[in-house]
Amino acid sequence: MTVPADAARRRIVEIFTSQEEPLLRRWSQISGAPIDELRDLHQALRTALAGDGDLADVRGLLGELSRSRARQGYTPSDTARVVFSLKEAVYEQVEADGQTEALRGFAWLSRLIDDLGLFTFETYSAAREKIIIDQAEQLLELSTPVVKLWEGIVAVPLVGTLDSARTQVVMEKLLQTLVDTGSEHAVIDITGVPAVDTEVAQHLLKTVVAARLMGAECVISGIRPQIAHTIVTLGIEFGDIVTKASLADALAYTLTRSGVQVKGAATTRVAVRAERD
Repeated sequence: MTVPADAARRRIVEIFTSQEEPLLRRWSQISGAPIDELRDLHQALRTALAGDGDLADVRGLLGELSRSRARQGYTPSDTARVVFSLKEAVYEQVEADGQTEALRGFAWLSRLIDDLGLFTFETYSAAREKIIIDQAEQLLELSTPVVKLWEGIVAVPLVGTLDSARTQVVMEKLLQTLVDTGSEHAVIDITGVPAVDTEVAQHLLKTVVAARLMGAECVISGIRPQIAHTIVTLGIEFGDIVTKASLADALAYTLTRSGVQVKGAATTRVAVRAERD
C-alpha cells in the first residue's frame, strides 16, 4: 500500500471511530434497522479496518442478519440496503471532514462495502431458497396423510397432482404406517386427484407393489366415471389390483376381507358386526 493510500485508510478509520454515534444514528435512519443491530456490525468492521483487514467476523454477522431477515419475510432489497446505506452515512461524515485523505479513503471503503452488500444479497438468496424448499417438503408431508380407518385398515387420501416426488413420500409414509400399526389392508383414495394418466398410474402401481411386499393388500378407490374412461382409453391395466368407485365401497370391501360383516340397514346407516370364530 502506498503512503497516500495508507494515510487515506487511516483517516477513514479515524472518522469511523470518532464519529461512531452520529454515524450509527444516520445509518439506522437511512436503513431502517435498529441501532443495536448495527452497532455490532460497526464494531466488527471498525476492528477489521484498523487491523489486518480480515472481514470474517463482519461476514459472519451479515450472514446471520441475512438468514434472520429471510425468515422474517424481508425483501432482498431491504436486506441489502442495510449494508449499502452505510456508504451514504459515511460519506456525510467524510464530506463534513473535508480532507482529501478522507475522500480517498471513502473510495476505498465504498468498494469494500459493495463487496459486503453482494455477499449479503447472496446469503439472503441462499437462505430464502432453503426456506422455500423446507416449506415445500412440509406441505408435501401435510398433503399426504395416512389415516387409520379401522383396526388393521389404513387409508391414504390423495388430493392434487401425483408426481414422482410425492409418490416417494406417499410410499414411505404408507410403508412406515403399515409397520407401525401392523395393518394388513390399505386404501389409496384418488378422489381428489384431478386426472389419471400413464405416469400417475405407474406411480400408483409402484406404491401398491411396495405395500404388497410388506404383506398388505391394497385397494384403489375414487375411480370416477371420467377417470375410468381415461384409463380405458389409455389402455392402462391395474391387473389384479382391486378398484372401487368410492372410499366407502373400499372400506366396506376391506372390512369384509378383515372378517367384519357389513350389513345394510333399513335406513342409510350401516351396521357393522365382527364375526366370531
